[in-house]
Amino acid sequence: MFVNNLKLIIKEMRPRQWVKNVVLFAAIVFDRQFNPAHIPQILRTFAGFIIFCLLSGVIYIINDITDIEADRKHPQKCKRPIASGKLSVKFALYFAIISIAILVPLSFLLSPAFCWVSLGYLALNLAYSKWLKHIPLLDVLTIAFGFVLRVVAGVTLIQVARFSPWLYVVITLGSLYLGFGKRRAELALLTSDANSHRRVLDGYTIPLLDQYISIVSATTILAYSLYTFSAPNLPNNHVMMLTIPFVLYGIFRYLYLIQVKHSGGAPEEVFLSDRPLQIVVVLWGLVVLSIFYFF
Repeated sequence: MFVNNLKLIIKEMRPRQWVKNVVLFAAIVFDRQFNPAHIPQILRTFAGFIIFCLLSGVIYIINDITDIEADRKHPQKCKRPIASGKLSVKFALYFAIISIAILVPLSFLLSPAFCWVSLGYLALNLAYSKWLKHIPLLDVLTIAFGFVLRVVAGVTLIQVARFSPWLYVVITLGSLYLGFGKRRAELALLTSDANSHRRVLDGYTIPLLDQYISIVSATTILAYSLYTFSAPNLPNNHVMMLTIPFVLYGIFRYLYLIQVKHSGGAPEEVFLSDRPLQIVVVLWGLVVLSIFYFF
């Protein structure tokens, strides 16, 4: 029984969505410390990544306990362990509380500053689960701030010297783009019954979301372009501008997927299933690493 509950808990924690926490490595990569000379920093960042993955999994459990009635009416979310009744709410709640009691001290041992960021991330997401996800605009802004906190968490784990503030702007705008894309996909999927599944969707329309997406996609491209030739830690020959086409394709590809293929309800699922998007992200990463560590 316990083994079965444990399997259901792991499924409820949604490991596929942990890919979002990769942004914790932004600080160490963009500060040019992702090399054999900085093994302790890499290990600390990896430990922080694991803690954030587990913490985000606990937040998903709490969120699904809060949303159990709405999820049972959703065509896809009704299959989740808690919503389907396969996993008891009591067991899931106890697991979440015990996990937080373990993860918080571990984060403090890693770094007091990292612990405070982790607590802030936890508090923000609890507020999101209870209130903020029901308020149009604030729901997506909260998601975006969650990504920024992930980047800040990575910064607290190492001593940064060349990390550009432009990356905070790019991460904020990029996550807003994904957030509005997610809302659009949900609204298109649920159509007239959207409000019964997610109350906040009543505050959006597809034309309005398309305008938001146009604004944040354009400003994301502009902010990233400015970063590539104005950040202080980049090569003086502006070779980083070679990565702009990859970002352009990634943004356009995701827009194509949500508007033509009608996917995007879960951005991480889109990334894990769309081969062209995976290829462009890998190529972008390889070019960035080559520029930072070989130029």
